Amino acid sequence: MSKLLIVDDEFRIRELIKKYAIYEGHEVDEAENGEQAVLKCRNNTYDLIVMDIMMPVMDGFEAVSKIRRFSTTPIIMLSARGEEYDRLTGFETGVDDYVVKPFSPKELMMRVGAVLRRTGASDNEDDKNRFVYQGLVIDFAARVVTVDGERVQLTPREYELLFYMVNNKGIALTRDQLISKVWGYDFFGDDRTLDTHIKLLRKSLGEYASLIVTLRGVGYRFET
Repeated sequence: MSKLLIVDDEFRIRELIKKYAIYEGHEVDEAENGEQAVLKCRNNTYDLIVMDIMMPVMDGFEAVSKIRRFSTTPIIMLSARGEEYDRLTGFETGVDDYVVKPFSPKELMMRVGAVLRRTGASDNEDDKNRFVYQGLVIDFAARVVTVDGERVQLTPREYELLFYMVNNKGIALTRDQLISKVWGYDFFGDDRTLDTHIKLLRKSLGEYASLIVTLRGVGYRFET
């Protein structure tokens, strides 16, 4: 069981997230503003924090900045503002993912699960170290991918791209998100670079190429 801290000044939002989180088997604690969140993080240990931006007393950006001084707990930022500046500020401050309101509680829980697996906070060791779907086996720790028992040779960038997509299985990933997470903010190419890597990755996966789904005008999703 993972312990989550839900930080939002709106009671109904906290209750909605809490309801779905408990259903997924998580333990939940709450805070009404950033100041409370910082204090709770100093006195408690959490596996993941869901943090709103616009709050009284102390906003989410300031709270994340303060928390990052003493904790590496994964953080998913929530905000009604979806501008690129806000997303970049959030990632630069140290958040692990960004969800724009209004959001689907089910998708939020999928993102929570993906971040927990990616950061090693999941309770299931197999979930952290291996992904298996029929004849496709991905060993994250060993950085080995096999298709029907045959090892697939991938470039380091293709490994990172595949691992990130699998760890976020079922979630729509925008081109900007994939580029920033896999290439970093110092990337100077364009979308064609990403599309080329996806094409090569699909070729390497053979009969499992269809697991990488193209979302026209958005990006890609890995789904089984």
